Amino acid sequence: MPASEDVAYVDHPLLAPSFIERRLYQIRLAGTARNGHTLVCLPTGLGKTTVSLLVTAQRLHDVGGKSLFLAPTKPLVQQHADFYREALNVPDDEIVVFTGDVRPDDRAELWQEAQIVIATPQVIENDLIGNRISLRDVTHLTFDECHRASGDYAYVYIAERYHADAEDPLVTGMSASPGGDEEAILEVCENLGIVDVEVMTEEDADVSEYTHDTDVEWNRIQLPDEILEIRDALNEVITDRLEKLKQLGVTKSTKPDISQKKLNRMRAELQRLMNADKSEGYKGMSTHAEVMKLRRAVELVETQSVESVRRYFERQRNAARSSGASKASQRLVAEPKVREAMRKAESFDGLHPKFRKTRILLAETLGIQDGERVIVFTESRDTAEALTEFLSESFSVRRFVGQGDREGSDGMTQKEQQETLDKFRSGEFEVLVSTSVAEEGLDVPEVDLVLFFEPVPTAIRSIQRKGRTGRQADGRVVVLLAEDTRDEAYFWISRRREKTMQNELRDLKGAADDLEAELDPSQRDLSAFAGDDGSSAGNAGSSTGNEGVDAAAGDDANVASDAESAAESAAASTATNGETAVAAATDSDGQSGLADFGPSDEELARADGDDDDGDDENDGDGDEADDPATVAAAGTDDEETVEIVVDQRELDSNIARTLSKREDLTTRLETLAVGDYVLSDRVAVERKSVSDFLDTLTGGDRSIFEQIADLTRHYARPLLIIEGRGLYEERNIHPGAIRGALSSVAVDFNVSVLFTEDEDDTAEMLATIATREQTDRERTVSVHGGKSAKTLDEQQEYVVSAIADIGPVTARTLLEAFGSVEAVMTANEDDLKEVRGVGQVTAERIREVVGAEYR
Repeated sequence: MPASEDVAYVDHPLLAPSFIERRLYQIRLAGTARNGHTLVCLPTGLGKTTVSLLVTAQRLHDVGGKSLFLAPTKPLVQQHADFYREALNVPDDEIVVFTGDVRPDDRAELWQEAQIVIATPQVIENDLIGNRISLRDVTHLTFDECHRASGDYAYVYIAERYHADAEDPLVTGMSASPGGDEEAILEVCENLGIVDVEVMTEEDADVSEYTHDTDVEWNRIQLPDEILEIRDALNEVITDRLEKLKQLGVTKSTKPDISQKKLNRMRAELQRLMNADKSEGYKGMSTHAEVMKLRRAVELVETQSVESVRRYFERQRNAARSSGASKASQRLVAEPKVREAMRKAESFDGLHPKFRKTRILLAETLGIQDGERVIVFTESRDTAEALTEFLSESFSVRRFVGQGDREGSDGMTQKEQQETLDKFRSGEFEVLVSTSVAEEGLDVPEVDLVLFFEPVPTAIRSIQRKGRTGRQADGRVVVLLAEDTRDEAYFWISRRREKTMQNELRDLKGAADDLEAELDPSQRDLSAFAGDDGSSAGNAGSSTGNEGVDAAAGDDANVASDAESAAESAAASTATNGETAVAAATDSDGQSGLADFGPSDEELARADGDDDDGDDENDGDGDEADDPATVAAAGTDDEETVEIVVDQRELDSNIARTLSKREDLTTRLETLAVGDYVLSDRVAVERKSVSDFLDTLTGGDRSIFEQIADLTRHYARPLLIIEGRGLYEERNIHPGAIRGALSSVAVDFNVSVLFTEDEDDTAEMLATIATREQTDRERTVSVHGGKSAKTLDEQQEYVVSAIADIGPVTARTLLEAFGSVEAVMTANEDDLKEVRGVGQVTAERIREVVGAEYR
């Protein structure tokens, strides 16, 4: 940002001169965040990252150590890294980026030398599980877009490890929209170990001067009869399936527009029946899956485009044809009413009215009103691609989607995403059509119009999207709403949740303000950071935040109790931090810490004078060696610690996370050629969920017998763990075939088969076996072995099994019948049907794949 005589800038030894504009609200937030684990809530576009940067500068200057900044996507990580390198007086090579593009061994080495690491959470999670890094010396950890900190998201695991491992931890969470209600906000705080909540809204006097009005217009769209007929055919099937679920006693309603909340309750009830090993639970769950697929199709045809539902049906057809397809997918494409809807979608050659309205709005904005840029957001990648193609006839348009590829759709690499945004900023094209990947935090340029192709059903995402306009000037937001569809429901849900969240934030803010009014004025003066009252002001700031969280917890005694315990722990930590900060403020080099960021008396007086409610704001008044062996053992002092080697691909489960948090063992990540876990020099484990195990019986590159054979060749005590329930009910596989497979594993291959309830049970089983092997029997951990090369027979079976996904069992039968791969390929349909296990459908599929012209 260019220097100006009219703009004041923040001055600090670690900040680039005349770079960070001095904004009072950012100073206030940084003042609180530097003294305790703080959630910073600030509207999109008002510089949450700057708040974290100020705290990072203070911590590195006064305390030392490392700073870790986490952001959910690669483009965001790169954006923050560029900003930090510009804003800080820190060598560029000491500000490093960690994403999946950086090799694990390189990350371990870079971690040792870096002052600031900016990373995606999944990478840090993997490095912690693999003991490649230690959080011991991290003195400031920032969670960007911290509303994601729920469930199994990596933020939750990293925060738990940070509070357990770091010597002097400080957490800053940042979000424009931390949750849709009090419970969600408190969950984020609990999961990240946050005890202070600092909220500033556009209504605050020192924030309002940096915001502009954003008008939201709702454009109602009527759907043509042809689209409604597709919708109605699908709804008939949903009603029929809900009637079957009603007979199971898990629902009373059979209306196709049944709420998602009721569907979730229904699923929970079916899960309860499954846990009780009742067959109706498994049947019901399959029917429930069918309902969910049908509802997605209805949503696409109503709110997106006919093209998107056409692509969706095609994917369902392909899924139903694949080996080991679920019963739900097979029934779905075989249902006459669904097939009728498919035909109608294929024959529809009109234009969805939302497409027509989008073109009109863009013509108004870019033509009549001389606008320069527009962002169109849509839920569906299929719609994004169809819209890009359609709008390109009249405007210069580019799509912006995520990195993952899928059937019929290529993702965008990080480089392609960055190039697209750069071109959009420089005006090389007018319209950016984006899925949700551009919603969160990306520095998308100021636009004249944000067009929602559909209402967003969550307050979080609605706020994120609207944050793309109204930053530098008054902005416009238009939402397209198809009448009498799910759009209407999402409209009211979004409105209610947004209002609820704003009220919850105000309540949290109000609770802090009420307590703040009781504090001595000297404790609220930011200038106290520079003098003997610094620690007092810091503790006061933390106390305010704690009381705010406790008050927000309402009558929930458990939540309040947890918050009190967290607050007591943080109070002791904060007192220590405060004393450290005061001592550092008088270092012999004459450089002070965050005190220099404090507002002047004139700024405080002006802000307080503009505050209509008269209440004051809360002013908040030993290195590792480079040896890789040392890195691998980060955070462990006990040479006798049990070690478990985990295959990289097992990170999709929670087992490795669970094991890595245990103090009595360490985990090491490797790409294992054989097995999923190595527990000693003789014990390796192949883990299969029930679904995985059944998949290996019906198809895939390597059958369960190939995997087990490799395991037995290289380990003396191989184990197979089958995890979960419903082994005989989940798929349409004869129980005798399953028992035969299990018998072969145990008898023919001499492999022990263990059954576990869930991931936690599996983790405990692995820890128990590893401890017995390494402690009781004093065996060492040794990884060895590789996959064996396929024999000629196996290669032939593999080639035939790939035809129309018929699987290895049918492949062997065909080869036995015809004698060679060539004979199978040239056999006619009648001869194929003579083979045991090959029916009309399979024979047709084989001939279609072998004989159809390649296009």
